[in-house]
Amino acid sequence: MNLCNINHGFNYELEKLCRIFLPYEKISVMNEIVKSEIYAVCKIEDCNCFAYLNFFGKEFENTLTSPDSTDKEKELTIATCLFNCFVEATGYKSEWGLLTGVRPAKLFSRLMEKDGTKSAEDYFENRLLVSREKTSLCKETSVSEEAITTKNSPNSFSLYISIPFCPSRCSYCSFVSHSVDKAGKLIDEYVKLLCEEIKETGKVAKEENLKLETVYIGGGTPVAISANQISQIMNTVKENFDLTAIQEYTVEAGRPDAIDKEKLMAIKQGGATRISVNPQTMNNAVLKEIGRNHTAEQTVSALKLAKELGFNNINMDLIAGLPTDTVESFKNTLDILLKLDPESITVHSLSVKRASNISRENELPEIETGKIASEMVQYARKTLEAKEILPYYMYRQSKTVGNLENVGYAKKGYEGLYNVYIMDETHTILACGASAVTKLREPNGAYIERIFNFKYPYEYISRFSEILERKKGINRFYQNYPI
Repeated sequence: MNLCNINHGFNYELEKLCRIFLPYEKISVMNEIVKSEIYAVCKIEDCNCFAYLNFFGKEFENTLTSPDSTDKEKELTIATCLFNCFVEATGYKSEWGLLTGVRPAKLFSRLMEKDGTKSAEDYFENRLLVSREKTSLCKETSVSEEAITTKNSPNSFSLYISIPFCPSRCSYCSFVSHSVDKAGKLIDEYVKLLCEEIKETGKVAKEENLKLETVYIGGGTPVAISANQISQIMNTVKENFDLTAIQEYTVEAGRPDAIDKEKLMAIKQGGATRISVNPQTMNNAVLKEIGRNHTAEQTVSALKLAKELGFNNINMDLIAGLPTDTVESFKNTLDILLKLDPESITVHSLSVKRASNISRENELPEIETGKIASEMVQYARKTLEAKEILPYYMYRQSKTVGNLENVGYAKKGYEGLYNVYIMDETHTILACGASAVTKLREPNGAYIERIFNFKYPYEYISRFSEILERKKGINRFYQNYPI
């Protein structure tokens, strides 16, 4: 697709909008009109905004006048014009309207704080074209998130530890993770160096008088490594961080086929207060389709074992929109999970990596898939809220089926605090391991600075000295932004 922007510079915003409808198309942005099978012309003259869309020879136009001459209003108006053209061309209207950002609840919260709830709702529905259902979801999650984030102090921080290994790689996975079969030889050295980085991070946290609120060990699948290696990592955390103020310690146990009694005992003895057991679906045929080498029955066994060992704060993940899954199958998955009675359930929407081609008949197969996924997430929200398992955090990803969202639901008092802190960016996250990103939050402001670790385990190992050198950036940050 060619996106031709005339007399304005809203290139990034309009390209993101096009991806709602054409998530897998290559989009070329230019400041002149160049025709192609799909091309759009977005033109602004004074406050008059005009969009033209040629969609395989069919033409669509929309003209609107910006309410004022500010860049923000002009951007929203030209985006509305283009959005209207795409809706007419495809017959598809995203429930998130013009919103393409990762944190819609955060935006809603800012608007609510500035002008009140009713004004925020009106802006979402009437200016951003967000559906009433998604606006309501934003309101609920923003209220829940605020109740958690207000507990922060200027020196609060969370610790994230990355274990990027899995028993096998799922077909839909976009995370940096490596199967144990292929990368097993790296694990011993990786764990050794990870513990070194944890020690150095603990030293820096003490120097800056930071207060640890939550710990999150994620992946990958952290239990893909041995019980002894899990203990080694968690003991290093104990020895190098002050855990007296900690509110939550999560280990993402993850896939049921990697969970056993020895590993769960290591996690419990290491100090974890919360774990996640992630089936994604309880349909064995779908599990096979997506390359997860476990069964629904193993999920049930893993959860029962965790409860027998004394874990009383368990999260379970599922995914809407998985290949070959149906609405009825998804409903059955959720119903089974509710019988298992975890304290929280996170409902993800599938983020698709591979393109589905647009047919020359102008059909968009991903739109039909999105409608199915939308029915799934609607059922999840209605069913969970009826049982007082309520939304407490939300985020969105690009190329998600149906342009949908990921939502964490929890019983009251069992909200995943780290999930809120990382999404709302309300305090510093010190991160260790391959692909980990440290986010330094200004103690008395909103500025955020990032420190990136190397992405892949082999690179993390071979260039580890550079990782330690980058840690010095934490001290420099707090010198510039003292607590």
